[in-house]
Amino acid sequence: MSNRRKSNKLKEKETDWQERVVQIRRVTKVVKGGKKLSFRAILIIGNEKGEVGVGVGKASDVIGAVKKAVSDGKKKIVSVPITKDSSIPHIVKGRSGAAKVIMRPSAPGSGVIAGGSVRTILELAGVKNILAKQLGSNNPLNNARAATDALLKLKTFSQVAQDRGITS
Repeated sequence: MSNRRKSNKLKEKETDWQERVVQIRRVTKVVKGGKKLSFRAILIIGNEKGEVGVGVGKASDVIGAVKKAVSDGKKKIVSVPITKDSSIPHIVKGRSGAAKVIMRPSAPGSGVIAGGSVRTILELAGVKNILAKQLGSNNPLNNARAATDALLKLKTFSQVAQDRGITS
C-alpha cells in the first residue's frame, strides 16, 4: 500500500511539468549510400513555479526526438526568482551565439510581452508580467538558450545584499 502511494506522489511531481515543442525539423546527413533522414526536436519544459529548461533531441522518428528532448530539458533546468508581482527582479540581458535577449520587469497586469521561444520559456517559468525583446538571430534554439542565459543571471534583492556583505 505504501509503495503505491509513493508511486502516485512521484507521478504527481512529474505531472507538474509542462512540455511545449518549439520546433521539429527534418535534418539530413549525407552518407555513402545517400541521405539519412532524422528529426530534431526543440522542447521547453517548465513547472510554472520558477523552473524551466530547454532540451534538444535527435532521432530517426519524431516521438523518439521529443522523448530525448524531454530528458535533455530536465537535465538543464534553470531556477528563476519571481517577484510578488509575478515578474523578474531587474533588467537582464542574455546571449547565445548571435542571439541576444533583453528582459525587463513589467507592471502588474501587462502580461508576457515577448515573441517566439522566449515567450514560451517565460510562460513555462511562471513569469506573468514581463517585457522581452529578441535581437540578432531568429534561430529558436539560440533564442531559447539566450533566454535561459538571461534567467540564470537574475538575482534577488537578498542575494545582492549578501554578495555585497550588507545585512538587513
